[in-house]
Amino acid sequence: MSKLCITDYTKEELGNIIRPSFRAKQIYEWIYKKHVKSFEDMKNLPKDLRTELETKYHFQPLKISTVEESIDGSKKYLFSMLDGKTVESVLLPMKKEKIGKSGEVITQAKYTVCISSQVGCKIGCAFCLTGKSGFLRNLTPAEITAQVAIIKRENGIRENRRVNIVFMGMGEPLDNLENVKKAVNIFSDPDALAISPRRQTISTSGLSSQIKKLGEMNLGVLLAISLHAVDDELRDKLMPINKAYNIKSVIDAVKAFPIDARKKVMFEYLVMKDLNDDIKSAKKLVSLLNGIKAKVNLIFFNPHSGSEFKRPEVKKVVDFQSYLINHGVLCTIRESKGLDISAACGQLKDRKENNEHS
Repeated sequence: MSKLCITDYTKEELGNIIRPSFRAKQIYEWIYKKHVKSFEDMKNLPKDLRTELETKYHFQPLKISTVEESIDGSKKYLFSMLDGKTVESVLLPMKKEKIGKSGEVITQAKYTVCISSQVGCKIGCAFCLTGKSGFLRNLTPAEITAQVAIIKRENGIRENRRVNIVFMGMGEPLDNLENVKKAVNIFSDPDALAISPRRQTISTSGLSSQIKKLGEMNLGVLLAISLHAVDDELRDKLMPINKAYNIKSVIDAVKAFPIDARKKVMFEYLVMKDLNDDIKSAKKLVSLLNGIKAKVNLIFFNPHSGSEFKRPEVKKVVDFQSYLINHGVLCTIRESKGLDISAACGQLKDRKENNEHS
């Protein structure tokens, strides 16, 4: 019988399995804070317990297959799992650490880790490379959390450093809601990665019923909506899921979602040349978001081989942003990172697999 992955359990679940329950806290600290490679390294556990754990469990659900590093410091990771399937994650350095003349830290480094929740995706967005290969399976909680744990370990990011997590890699997080929920809890556990739910953003293509369920869970996470269009006609073409969950249903679900009073709902808007980059679309977007504490994040389309869509002109994106800001909608333009590597979601996986089969 194959071993179970011990990092699939929350600390509370582990405490109900392993006695005395305080051993769960010790195991968590060894894995997530001290980054040990085996149960034998957990020296404050009794020898017989270490032997039992080694017999029943493992905690290496994935390993690094490929890493690409951009000149801007971004790193794209391709992870392989025990069944041979692969998923991608990205480390984005957001702010560099500043050291004073006396060696003191003036400003801490800040990072964002973009992680996957599924192998492939069911949604089938026209602009997304991930969906081209179809859906294979959900990731387990251990496979989700290991992406961040490994990236932190490999880059020497200490536990007290600022890290944001975005469920915006491969897959639709709300289509794997129970495992994502457990991963959020493990991420935020002070004995694990200690990343507050307020630093975790779940991005969805707009599964209205699942947005409602996520809200009822009251996890404290932030919500991001992959909108990309301001009318159903265009969104139907870009995102087939819109035929089941149209824009109105998404907006209604967002309005009912519990958000910290200091936070906003993020609306991701992928800007594509001559498709949704005009001021007419900006006007519709302002009207659509009326009454919502919203922040719009404009994203330049990142071209990939075989795509029919093109990167927009910088001026048009800036004009779009200016219109939104001048009409009371907070709007940022996401800084393009990793353009010199396989930065778009699914690119590294696709290129590696094509090379293997060529």
